[in-house]
Amino acid sequence: MAELATIARPYAEALSKAIGSDDAVALAGQLEALSAVAGNGQLRQFADSPKVTSAQVFELITGVARQALSPKVANLLTTVIENGRLVALPEIAAQFRALVNARSGVSDATIYSAFALDAGQLADTCATLEKRFGRKLNATVQVDDTLIGGIRVVVGDEVLDTSVKARLEQMKVALTH
Repeated sequence: MAELATIARPYAEALSKAIGSDDAVALAGQLEALSAVAGNGQLRQFADSPKVTSAQVFELITGVARQALSPKVANLLTTVIENGRLVALPEIAAQFRALVNARSGVSDATIYSAFALDAGQLADTCATLEKRFGRKLNATVQVDDTLIGGIRVVVGDEVLDTSVKARLEQMKVALTH
């Protein structure tokens, strides 16, 4: 949703500028935990109630997240709540993560695999993918048994699909044309 991206950008940029030399990855983790809680429909309904104060919403979110917050992330959460922008918190977290990644030269990668990868396989795969994409990757793995075998990697808007499913689709197209 473009409107949420427009709303979220100034918040993410402000936090990015405010952190200075703080551990940006830790702050991104805190923000993502808060955004997961804020994404709950019942919580947003509670927050939208005129009978509820901003402090009550803040306490509920931080209580559910069960995570100690840095003062900067706490200030951001307070500002977002007071401005009625809680619905934008997941987008703020995503944009902040993108800014942190851009600053550190890292990209998020999602590896879809037909089977679970152990730590050694993941390390080898990441090393190969980092050479292929020319940058350091922060990889997460999701099992997708529809791939039959192989992997499908998504890094930003780039996709590398070496799955059996993709190869079968290529063969189907080649045979039907």
